[in-house]
Amino acid sequence: MEAGVSKLSVEDREFWKAISIKPAKWKELQYGAEGNGFWVVAIKDSNVIWYNDIEEGFNISTFTQYGEIAKYYTEQDELQWSIRKIKKAP
Repeated sequence: MEAGVSKLSVEDREFWKAISIKPAKWKELQYGAEGNGFWVVAIKDSNVIWYNDIEEGFNISTFTQYGEIAKYYTEQDELQWSIRKIKKAP
């Protein structure tokens, strides 16, 4: 994560500080059972940034229940890309 954060602008780094959380395992019902979920690293409104260790990249998903990722994605993004995407999310 440090590598992705180091590639952020000062403005994006401040945004990251505001939304980042201590990484926590969240459930994901489609593919998350094998590894007991995926690591969520940031929350903005009803969206989370999480690390997909199957695809080896970061993703953005919604959630309706805290602790459970609503949908599986395979973006394989670098962290800084996901931070910039979630910043623009409604």
